[in-house]
Parts: sequence; C-alpha cells; structure tokens
Amino acid sequence: MFHNKIPIFALQFKNFSKMGVLKRIKIKDVLDSGAVGSEVLIKGWVRFFRNNRFIVINDGSSINNIQAVADESVINAELIKKITVGASVAVTGKLVESQGSGQSVEIIASHVEVIGVADPEKYPLQPKKHSLEFLREIAHLRFRTNIFGAVTRVRHAMIFAVHEFFTKKGFVNIHTPIVTGSDCEGAGEMFRVSTLDAKNPPLKEDGSIDYSKDFFGRETNLTVSGQLEGELAALAMSDIYTFGPTFRAENSNTARHLAEFWMIEPEMAFYELTDNMDLAEEFLKYLLNYALENCIEDLQFLSKRQQEEEKNKPQDQRSMELIEKIKFVIDNDFARITYTEAIEILANSKPAKKNQFQYPIKGFGTDLQSEHERFLVEKHFKRPVILTDYPKEIKAFYMKQNQDGKTVRAMDILFPGIGEIVGGSQREESLEKLENRMKELNLPVDEMWWYMDTRRFGSVPHSGFGLGFERLMLFISGMGNIRDVIPFPRTPKNAEF
Repeated sequence: MFHNKIPIFALQFKNFSKMGVLKRIKIKDVLDSGAVGSEVLIKGWVRFFRNNRFIVINDGSSINNIQAVADESVINAELIKKITVGASVAVTGKLVESQGSGQSVEIIASHVEVIGVADPEKYPLQPKKHSLEFLREIAHLRFRTNIFGAVTRVRHAMIFAVHEFFTKKGFVNIHTPIVTGSDCEGAGEMFRVSTLDAKNPPLKEDGSIDYSKDFFGRETNLTVSGQLEGELAALAMSDIYTFGPTFRAENSNTARHLAEFWMIEPEMAFYELTDNMDLAEEFLKYLLNYALENCIEDLQFLSKRQQEEEKNKPQDQRSMELIEKIKFVIDNDFARITYTEAIEILANSKPAKKNQFQYPIKGFGTDLQSEHERFLVEKHFKRPVILTDYPKEIKAFYMKQNQDGKTVRAMDILFPGIGEIVGGSQREESLEKLENRMKELNLPVDEMWWYMDTRRFGSVPHSGFGLGFERLMLFISGMGNIRDVIPFPRTPKNAEF
C-alpha cells in the first residue's frame, strides 16, 4: 500500500490533479492516507451542518466522518438552504491538518455541489439519538446511522472471513436448494411454496389439495437447512460448506427469532465427532480474530454503545465488555463435557438448589435452556463449552447413535451472553440404523431415497455443524435484538422493505 512512506492515495490525488481529472475517493481512504496537501474529491451524505460553514459528511466507508470547511465564496445563500442533514453532496478541496479537536484532517472546500436534497421537515434522521424500535420502522434509512453502518460493515467482514476460512482449508462451497420437498429438522414449521389458485385449488377425491397439479408436481417449501443436500456433496467432495438463507415459520416474536436468516453449514467426510469439534472451535476463533484485526473501530463504537445502553443496570446484570468478551473466547480452550455431566453439574448448582432457574433441571432428558447454557459458560467453567452426547429423543433423526442406545453423537457450542451458538453432530452412516430411527419417528423413508442412497453406496463416517450467521452477529456486535443485525428482518406480521 505504501511506497517510500508516501500513501498511494496521496500519489493518486496528485496524479489526478495533474491530469485535470479528480476521482472520488472514499472517506475511509482519505482518513487512512493522511495525504495532507492533496486535492481530494469526496461524496457522501450530510451528518451535520453548522454555522453555514462546517459540513460533516459520511459515505458509509468508515464509522468516522470528515469535515469540510467552506466560506461564502464557495457556498452562497441559495446553496446553504440545500445543505441539510441527509442531503447528498460532492466536495472538492485541499486536505489539511484539522484545527479542531476530534479529527486529524479536514477539507478546505473549493467547490461544493448538492447532488440530492433532503426535505428537513420530512427527513426522519436527525442529529440525535433514535431508539432501535424507531429505526426498525425506517429500515430503508437506518443504514445511514452510525450504529447500523458499524453492524453492516462488521457483517460484511464476517461474510468474507467465512469464505476465506473454508477456502484456505480446501473446502468447496455448495449452493443448496431454497425450495425443497424435504423437512430437514422434522419440525413441520415451514413456508409453503405454491402457484396453485389459493381460492380454488385442485382437489383430490378425498378433498385434500392435489399438489401434483402444482408447479413442481408436489408439495414444496422454503428450506429450513441445506444440511441434507450438503451431505450428498460431502460424500463425494469430502469437505464442503453451504452459506445460504433458511426459513422457519415459527410464530415467535422474541429478540432471538427471525423467520428468514442465514446459515453456515459445513459437512465433512471421514470426520468423527472430535474432528467436528476441533474444526468448529478453530472456525469460531478465526472469525473472532478476523473481526478484531479488521473491524476494531466499529467494534469499539459498538462496545461504547452497549455500555451506554446498560449503564443503569445493576453491575451483575451488565454484559461483559464487547472486545473483552471476544478475546475471552479466543484466548480460552473450549471445555468439553457430555450432556450427562452437564445435567449433574446443573442439578447440583446453587441456582438449582435455590429454585432460581426459570426452567427446572428434571434430570436426563431435560432440554437445556439459555439460562442453563450460560451458567455452564459464565459461572461454572468460565470459558466456552462444548456439550456432547445428547439424549436421542431431543435430537434430530440423522445423528449417529451411541452404543448405549440412549444418546447420539451430537455437539452444541455454548458462548457467554448468548448460550448455544453452534449445533452439530456426527451423522449416522449406517443405513439400517438410519432407517430404523426414521421409522421410529414416522419419517417418510421412501421419499428420502436419495438421502438413503449415500448410505447404500460407499457410506463413510461423516460430520457437520450449523452456525446461524445472525446469532454470530449478535455475539460480535453486542446488539440485543436479532432484528438489528440483519438488514431487513422478517418476523411475524412484518415483511416490509
């Protein structure tokens, strides 16, 4: 990036000026360059305009704004009326050391152009604090705020880091179907996809809808997971991963649920459960390290926001400082215990004995809740935890059965502040055991013939896991509501924008 300690940006500025052509430079690049004395052209949106001279501009490339200073010879009375918060502008001028505090450089403007005006009476974002609830109502504009600019940049960095991690390890990215005829989880909470006339659908003799007349010739839904199709690819390509949208028609309006979200799901042939745990731990630490190395300014801003939000809470109810929390995961080996051991720890804990858990621990078979998972991480082990070998009754059909006949080779990774962040398992490679388990659960073995074929033809031990991308973003950003870490949240009664 640097040549003889002169930023490339500075060289570009000077070269463009000599040619009589000045290209737009993003604000982040201007601030990083420190190319004082260079002629620059920036474009962005007005955040503040004061004293009819000082224009504070942001273009989304950085959490930081840049200030342009203009006198009467540059902005006349007519232009002043147009330079309002939210207006888009182009500013040309010389980059100089700032005379004010809080910024290292500013622009002495030689030309200011208003590209798009913003009616100050109607523009809903003003230089003040807005509630997150209000910003969800104007999701089309909330990108312009510092908080959502920071979340969006971190989200992009994490998307890149996911692909970089798996590419470096020789994985192949697979696009799995969004429209599917199978229900991976067996939950039945799926969105139907149909082109049939909703008022007058074709019917069978028994009065049920005849989906053979539908577009795909059968009943289809939006996918809840790409895992099953991912397994098909892994049992030929060895190591694959999916990263795509998934959908759950769960009528839940909590701060942890979305109807549409993104899932990262690697599947690996010749992987036992221990290999699966090793990869998941390495993956999570890689992502968090990447965030610290590439998003530190945004993380520092988000950390201050979180501390401000929680300043009136009692000390024992406040979250761990954001960057400290991220380092807490990176710096600690994950504890690894069985579900049975976890139940014993929880049953003998002070909260259990004092009836302080909202959901009581009722012994083997208890479906652990977030409060239990967080106790294990934050109070007992004081580090991330991987739980393994869950009761088969509370886990999916495809998980490998242990010899005890009661548990399966499942694994969940638990994080501070959030509980479960990854769920995975070693998959059942035995055709006979898989068929028997599906029959126990009344799942359609015949309709899953393509899935069963992978066990008929060259089956091998294989494993995989799923990481909900928005759950990861909640952890990294410190945001309290999952609707604030995805650009356009889809929730019950809400599909606007």
